[in-house]
Amino acid sequence: MALSQRASDAPPLLLREAIDAVAVLTLNRPAARNSLSEGLIGDLHLALDAIAGDRTVRAVVIAANGTVFSAGHDLKELTARRADADRGRAYFAHMMSICSAMMQAVVALPKPVIACVQGVATAAGCQLVASCDLAVASEAATFATPGVDIGLFCSTPMVALTRNVPRKQAMEMLLTGEPITAARAREIGLVNRVVAAGLERDAAIALAEQVARKSAHTVKLGKEAFYRQAEMNLADAYSFAAGVMTENMMARDAEEGIGAFIEKRQPKWEDR
Repeated sequence: MALSQRASDAPPLLLREAIDAVAVLTLNRPAARNSLSEGLIGDLHLALDAIAGDRTVRAVVIAANGTVFSAGHDLKELTARRADADRGRAYFAHMMSICSAMMQAVVALPKPVIACVQGVATAAGCQLVASCDLAVASEAATFATPGVDIGLFCSTPMVALTRNVPRKQAMEMLLTGEPITAARAREIGLVNRVVAAGLERDAAIALAEQVARKSAHTVKLGKEAFYRQAEMNLADAYSFAAGVMTENMMARDAEEGIGAFIEKRQPKWEDR
């Protein structure tokens, strides 16, 4: 299903498909290397907002058509605004703001989001992978933050990257702009799984379906707590997590799940 259609003869920028309880969002600008234009960023954010309140969706996969996952921002779109009276400053600020908001919407979504990377993921494309909760990559995939090569340091991709990989590995990617392989991305923690080329979509959907079988209420609590505690010091993180776990214990699904474990049966989730 197409999310938007800007002209009668223009293909949609983003596709949405339902596979049981998994929503698959597919970047659909293959001729533009799935660069994150203003329109695509907006469509992706709208889709995430819609999914947030959709009880039929329990997990999300973000994939892409073509050979490139995403080449980052649409530099032609940005450069065209150099002709503005302010040389594009206001538009550049707007673009960085809406892109950052969309990336945060991925993190804030109360359902797990899995990146399915079939090819090149650079700059903001790499940022999108890093913003997802999990990532499955093809052996053919590569990852880079190459802004430094064109005089534009990948400062916003840096935020997501440094929350995924160790600092020195992140700094090497940011300072050299050199691409890393899928295998190396797995080694440093940027992706979870690497599969043979052509199998990444099935693998990402299978992983999403595995998570979708859990209590949606429990997954929502856990995802939110994961990101909040990661920004705290050790003592505050334990205090916060203890409170979350206490509240979780009072939930109906925790009572049911523990009871099912003790009674050696499958739990029946009510997502509350």
